[in-house]
Amino acid sequence: MMFLAIATYTTQGVSGLGTEGGTRRAEVVRALIENSGGRVESLYFSFGKHDVYVLCDLRDNVVAAALSLAVRAAGVGETIMVPLLTPEDIDEAAKLPVTYEAPGRAG
Repeated sequence: MMFLAIATYTTQGVSGLGTEGGTRRAEVVRALIENSGGRVESLYFSFGKHDVYVLCDLRDNVVAAALSLAVRAAGVGETIMVPLLTPEDIDEAAKLPVTYEAPGRAG
């Protein structure tokens, strides 16, 4: 499954990034993901609301949650794990029979 990991550093995390540098932190992130059986497709640092964007292939939601928890538990950042769907996934979802009653439209 593909995920977009979006990380935002705490002040402590930014300080560590400044000390260690981006290349070293990217190596750590790659190792974290690869040690869980995943693969990093791309990793970029940014500035603004979020600090790091990682496109990665992970086995499942459980692994994604474990990685997110590990980063948060370290206290140096917050991570959002966004599951990414293929066009074929959306095609399959669109074909599922789903009944939904919108609020205020009870018949």
